[in-house]
Amino acid sequence: MKTLWLVRHARPLIDTERCYGRLDVAADAQATRQAALDLLPSLMPLHGQLQIRHSPLKRCRQLALDLQALEPDFASTPDGRLLEMDFGHWEGVRWNDIGEAAVGAWAQDLALHAPGEGESLADMLQRVHEALQDAAAAGDSEHMVWICHAGVARCAQWLLQHGRQLPQSHEWTLPAPAYGQWLRLELS
Repeated sequence: MKTLWLVRHARPLIDTERCYGRLDVAADAQATRQAALDLLPSLMPLHGQLQIRHSPLKRCRQLALDLQALEPDFASTPDGRLLEMDFGHWEGVRWNDIGEAAVGAWAQDLALHAPGEGESLADMLQRVHEALQDAAAAGDSEHMVWICHAGVARCAQWLLQHGRQLPQSHEWTLPAPAYGQWLRLELS
């Protein structure tokens, strides 16, 4: 049985009242370093048994580089499938300024509506599904570490629990790791 570690980047340097899915913002450097220090003891016993991939966005790349600085063998590969959702023209806009009607339209058709004319949840689930398939097929590693985002963590959990079924708004309640934290899932 393979294990998938979903590691969320540290707190980003942006007002969290703003939509920032694909915005390439840095994370707090001290919090990122602490997240790497906290994660290292859990990964050290797996030395030689894991692959590490990260979202290409700066806040994830920072954590990947800090982890590698602590343990040079823990090199990470960027993977575009681990990007956060693309919120199109909502990116950088305060959630309150996006408007209740626009957010409501997304909630009405959570899986197929592309918020801000960006990416639909169905499209995001598809790319995370492809990454999960590759992780499960990676024959040389028992553990896969993804340094990623809350949305990717929710998608991975949904896919492992529900397969390719598309969620309705009331079903999209899966937790995501807090900033700098992680969770482990079993891949079948």
